[in-house]
Amino acid sequence: MAKRISLQSIRKRLYIVIFEADTKAGKGFDIVLLFCILFSVAAVLLNSVEEIRKCYGWLLVGIEWLFTIVFTIEYMLRIYCSRNALRYMKSFFGIIDLCAILPNLVIVFITGAPALTFIRVFRLLRIFVIFKLGRYIGESNFLLHALKRSFRKIVVFIGTVLSIVVIMGSAMYLIEGPDHGFLNIPKSMYWAIVTLTTVGYGDIAPQTVLGQTIASIIMLMGYGIIAVPTGILSASFVLESSRRKNRCSECGKTGLEDDSRFCRFCGSELKKEQ
Repeated sequence: MAKRISLQSIRKRLYIVIFEADTKAGKGFDIVLLFCILFSVAAVLLNSVEEIRKCYGWLLVGIEWLFTIVFTIEYMLRIYCSRNALRYMKSFFGIIDLCAILPNLVIVFITGAPALTFIRVFRLLRIFVIFKLGRYIGESNFLLHALKRSFRKIVVFIGTVLSIVVIMGSAMYLIEGPDHGFLNIPKSMYWAIVTLTTVGYGDIAPQTVLGQTIASIIMLMGYGIIAVPTGILSASFVLESSRRKNRCSECGKTGLEDDSRFCRFCGSELKKEQ
């Protein structure tokens, strides 16, 4: 019985340290974890540089394995002391924690898997928990609702842009041809996208007068096209902001229309501010 109580006590203490960042021990654990994440990501980034890998590759690999062991132990402890282990494992941060240790474990069995180590960068998302920024993630719902509201308009806009790209790309393929770098229609469409977005890499350029005229028209169109999605999203932001201001005093729900007389959630009469 005493042993059972002791194990429960240890599990409870581990839970406080690992999951509750408001305590002194929890803050200390999170700070150590943060430095481990940063150093681990730095090792992955440096190991991708060939010059550094040739000189210090052995050291960077050792560091990666060291942090893999640390993160594996941490992941197992989270499962052990979690109040609902399955729920944690299926949660967003549980999946991120698992992805942080999988790459180095997979390369033992699969050749070429070191490319998966970039997944470890996602552990930086733990910073949101450490610094308690998660409470502000709810504000992203504002952006999400605005994007949903303008989704159809954006789809129509993208469809229009793609149509222009196909037409202009095909035209330039016929006008310029392979001799001037427009080897095929997909290659010409790539040029049309680069020109329409006013990026202009310069790897392909029209040589004929007609081709240059069409290129000039596409460039001018690009300035106007860039402003379209900005206007669509801005209008959606304004409308969503207006909807959020309309709050029911009874149930506290938002998202009511400006001309609504009754709350569509609880049916209470809305009191308009004078």
